[in-house]
Amino acid sequence: MKFTEKLKDWSEEWKTAVKQGLFIQRDFTKGQMARDMTLYVDDNGKAYHIHASEENLTLHISELNDDYIDFTGKYITVAPAGHNEAPSLFKKDGKYFMITSGCTGWAPNAARLMSADSIMGEWSFIGNPCIGDKADISYNSQSTNILPVPGKKGQFIFMADRWVPENAIDGRYIWLPIQFDQKGIPFLEWKDEWSY
Repeated sequence: MKFTEKLKDWSEEWKTAVKQGLFIQRDFTKGQMARDMTLYVDDNGKAYHIHASEENLTLHISELNDDYIDFTGKYITVAPAGHNEAPSLFKKDGKYFMITSGCTGWAPNAARLMSADSIMGEWSFIGNPCIGDKADISYNSQSTNILPVPGKKGQFIFMADRWVPENAIDGRYIWLPIQFDQKGIPFLEWKDEWSY
């Protein structure tokens, strides 16, 4: 389907066209847009640029070259037309997990958890990793990074921005431990105090 074809936004035909590369084709010669983004270095030293693209409709994962200053040309799209931003990524027991946010402007929303067996493979939606009070607004925050705990293999800290549009200089952060259920699925739970 060509970008020049007129499609009604958010119609089933439009969603299918986005999944088939509607915006990639539009932007191909000038390059893909990169909005909310992160970098991830895998345990084999390969690095990836993960970013919201296609008008914040679709996430892209692009492989970087060995010196991390250019792209190899290999990339995938994740959740086309899913409206994800603020990607944060980590790997545990050979499985990749990504926590993202929906696109609701400055207003917080429910976080989204996805997983894949390969970083360049098929990503599956799991659900909201947050539980408890204010889980539906990610404890008034939006994901920004996942920090592996130094010296503690398999333990991670979820880092998130807390936006204050009326006073942007007063934006803050929350840090929470990532916990895992019996099936190895990560979840987040509010804690006033915690330590590793």
